[in-house]
Amino acid sequence: MPKLNRRNFLKGSGVVAAASCLPLKGMANGLLPESASFSETHTVMGCNIRVALPEDDALGRGWRDRKKSCLTIIKGQKADLIGFQEVLKVQADDLKKAMPDYGCFGFEGPEMDVSPETYNGIAKNLVMYAKKRYEMVSAGCYWLSETPEIAGSKSWNTARARHVNWLRLKDRQSGREFRLMAVHLDHKDQEARNKQGQLIVRESAQYLPDFPQILVGDFNVTAQNPVYSIITAGGWKDTYPAIHGDKDPGATFHNFEGTNYAKAKTNGKIDFIFTRGKVAATAASIVYDQLDGVYPSDHFFIKAKIVFR
Repeated sequence: MPKLNRRNFLKGSGVVAAASCLPLKGMANGLLPESASFSETHTVMGCNIRVALPEDDALGRGWRDRKKSCLTIIKGQKADLIGFQEVLKVQADDLKKAMPDYGCFGFEGPEMDVSPETYNGIAKNLVMYAKKRYEMVSAGCYWLSETPEIAGSKSWNTARARHVNWLRLKDRQSGREFRLMAVHLDHKDQEARNKQGQLIVRESAQYLPDFPQILVGDFNVTAQNPVYSIITAGGWKDTYPAIHGDKDPGATFHNFEGTNYAKAKTNGKIDFIFTRGKVAATAASIVYDQLDGVYPSDHFFIKAKIVFR
């Protein structure tokens, strides 16, 4: 893959993303300063909500059966920022209707799926933010391929077209700008995941090293996989071990079985919230909630609290 510098990437993708950095003091190596206050905390969630599938309807765990659980649990977490995976149009419409206090981005732009009423392998990574707290500065999408500006493009033997949706937001109180990204990596091919991770690292490196960025994603692999090392070597920090150290977090995919999932110990945590720049994690957790015995998805959601300094 040719070297991806700022000029070439933005020229190809049409993404507008001016890289600015406010003066940031009081934090080194991603550690939380003792002077940080609760009002500075931002709650981030990662939610793989499972695409709406007819075969799931037949099993009693389709979107119509778990929509109430999904929306209730997400709203109950009172997150400021949410990165979604596996969102179809019908699900995006339900999220927008149920959460009018949030702005969202993810279905704007070129539509490459010729049959929007069914699932043909392309689901989008919706991003949402609390409108009272943040102002949207800009937004964009790029595809994890050798042609990131072409919607639906695939490379490196990826099983499906994969992409990143991103928002550049301004905190209305502090005036600080930062970036929120949502991604879902390939589920079959290791080379594809590696290349997709490398592209994320290169694209995010357009910004000054101190500029705050948040990456929320389903990586389809655990922290022992090479793509995890590609991300962390590229300047990204995983919020969960930043709080819990080497403690085993358990699985986040559970096949609608919850904590009783038999393969939980071998599958491990595959959903992550990473940060880059002057950002520190103050808390991190897995959301095990269900409503009346109904799990919102085949994944547990994840949550982190962070501060910008």
